[in-house]
Amino acid sequence: MHSKYIRINITKAFQREQHGTFMSEYERRFLSQHSLGTSFREMTLAEETAVSRLTSNRYHRGGSDRYIPLRPQNVTESTTWLSSITASYSNAPNHFSQLNFLGSSHLLPSGKNNSVTTNGIGLVARKALLRNELLNDAIDDARFISCNVNTGPVLDCSNARLFKFGRNMATKPGDLSAGNANRCLFRGPLSDESRRFLISLEKSQRKIPEKPYKILDINLMQDDFYVNLVDWSARNILAVGLDTTVSLLKRDNEQIMLCDLQAEHDFVTSVQWNRMGDLLAVGTERGRTRIWDMRVAKKVHEFFGHASKVGCLAWNASLISSGSQDCLIIHWDIRQPAKSAEQRFNGHSGEVCGLKWSSNGEYLASGGNDNQLLVWNLRKNKPLQVHTKHIAAVRALAWSPHRRGLLVSGGGTADCRLRFWDVLTGQQLQSVLTGSQVCNVAWSRHSCELVSTHGFMDNKVIVWKYPSLEPLAVLKGHERRVLFLAMSPDGESIVTGAGDGTLRFWRIFGQSLQQKVARSKLDLSSSIR
Repeated sequence: MHSKYIRINITKAFQREQHGTFMSEYERRFLSQHSLGTSFREMTLAEETAVSRLTSNRYHRGGSDRYIPLRPQNVTESTTWLSSITASYSNAPNHFSQLNFLGSSHLLPSGKNNSVTTNGIGLVARKALLRNELLNDAIDDARFISCNVNTGPVLDCSNARLFKFGRNMATKPGDLSAGNANRCLFRGPLSDESRRFLISLEKSQRKIPEKPYKILDINLMQDDFYVNLVDWSARNILAVGLDTTVSLLKRDNEQIMLCDLQAEHDFVTSVQWNRMGDLLAVGTERGRTRIWDMRVAKKVHEFFGHASKVGCLAWNASLISSGSQDCLIIHWDIRQPAKSAEQRFNGHSGEVCGLKWSSNGEYLASGGNDNQLLVWNLRKNKPLQVHTKHIAAVRALAWSPHRRGLLVSGGGTADCRLRFWDVLTGQQLQSVLTGSQVCNVAWSRHSCELVSTHGFMDNKVIVWKYPSLEPLAVLKGHERRVLFLAMSPDGESIVTGAGDGTLRFWRIFGQSLQQKVARSKLDLSSSIR
């Protein structure tokens, strides 16, 4: 039985070999008749079928005749190609303003006063579209792209396939969502991601209210450049330092006094909530740092170490860092006993007036009255970087929540500049002259925008677009320099405070992406009933 099967298999293999030789010879003669003609003509259906069969038989053993390049071997060529295309679009007129997609009037905004068509944003938008169409990067929201796509040459590519036939149209069975419905009904020159990106680019041109939606009169607000007296917690409670007291303001404008240092002949010089909003750190004129637990409304820690005023505070998980007039930065770990919890940084030659931890807790930025910006980490007692380009005190500091290592700093009256730094490389990226003293700065949590507050001479609040650094709005109302700035828990509003005795609440940033894409349960296109 076994030898019978072997004999049959050998016979079939011999027949296949003879058949393959015959078909190869037939294919050569058949194709030569069509290639040697004096004019090209369309093959009949029978001829196309014959050629298809011949080709499939010939290449069946060796695999497909489709050429699929390996991405790692083509990185240099493809990135050079994309860079040349980007450069050509950068030098060409702005044709993107004439794009009409979806067969409607959704046009990319254009005009001299539009931030989209400025040099920086225009290049960013073009590069985003090129990355979508050539590298399949799936960029569909204009609010985040400007933080992550620079206007320089392309140096990196994703791991997606560079070349493929058509687009991936595979969907789950029964998926009748709006996106899949549009994909089935519309086939245009741009991908779905690019069309969504252009729509979001148009929607991003919002109008920022020029007036505050709430104004509170607060007495005893200090007009001191070297104190930080306002902070907004994740639990929507505003902490305000007023002379010898700390007051808590709730949503219904209810005011509660947390503590009074009058009996101790001390004054409040800084306040700072932790990330969860349940612990409040309070710095004082006499160099003390106190921690209050809001769950029990009691003081749970008190640290002594500074010889003079604690003007700035910054949390990093269970670590509270304090900057003082004595030029020191001290870190306190609230989990450890007071005597063993101390770690000191000594790098400034002037009063420490600005202190901020990066969102991942990796780096600490400090600014001082010595006009220096220092970058630290906990592994070393010496600064990792020392920046001396500011020519005035550095009080305003903020880390970008969208890009790792991106830091902005602001200088005082003699400087008046916002400077942007990449601490991963230690280089300054860009700077902008604001025209007045920079008192504070903060990034938007939902978009690539930031807000800065200013003092002498204009006492204004400016909303900036990054990286074009175009002012989107200039807000006025304070009569004295705007020293204090805090952001609401939802990231949409800010509160500003000044020595004029007022707190002003502004709604300047948009909603988060999660809030905007919330889908109604009554949406019939998302389910089958």
